[in-house]
Amino acid sequence: MSEHEFKIVFTGPMGAGKTTAIAAISDEPPVSTDVVNTDRAAFDKPETTAGLDYGRIALDGGASVRLYGTPGQLRYRFLWDILGSNAAGVIVLIDAAQADALVQLDAFVDAFGGGRRAPIVVGIGRSGQSGALPLDAFAQRLESHGLTLPVFGVDVRRRDDVLLLVDTLLCLLELDDASRRTA
Repeated sequence: MSEHEFKIVFTGPMGAGKTTAIAAISDEPPVSTDVVNTDRAAFDKPETTAGLDYGRIALDGGASVRLYGTPGQLRYRFLWDILGSNAAGVIVLIDAAQADALVQLDAFVDAFGGGRRAPIVVGIGRSGQSGALPLDAFAQRLESHGLTLPVFGVDVRRRDDVLLLVDTLLCLLELDDASRRTA
C-alpha cells in the first residue's frame, strides 16, 4: 500500500449496512460476495455478505481509499482479522433499532482493538426508528469502556453521510501522523 493509498474497513453486524455504505461512495461498481441468507431468524434479508465487499474512492491530490466490508456473522470472525490487517482505520456500523445494539458495538470495537491498532469511527443507523437507542447511549457505552470514539447518526444509503465517516477517519489519521512527527 502506497503512502497515498489508505485501507479502510467497514465492519458491524449483519444488516448494519456495510455493503450499502460501500456502494454509496465507491467510484466504481463495488465487488460483493453476497450469498443467499440462510439465517433469516437472525436477520430477515434475502442476501448477506459471506466474504467481503470492496470498493474504492479517489481523493483530491491523487490519493485513494480502498474500502473493505466484513461479513457480520460471528462465524466469519477469522475474516475480520484478515481484512483488518494493515487497515489505516475502521468504521463500525451499528443498527440502533436492534435490541442488542450495545452488545454488538462492544463486540466489533473489541475485535478491532478499541482504536488502539487503528482509529475507529462509529456510524449508527436507523436511530430515528421507533424503539431505537439514542446516539448518546452508544457514546456512553464506549466511555464506560474508557473509549472516546467519534459517533455519528448516519443513513448508509446517503453518500454524504458515509463520506462524513470516511472524512472523520482520515482526519484522525492525519492527527495521528502529525503527533508522531512532533514526538
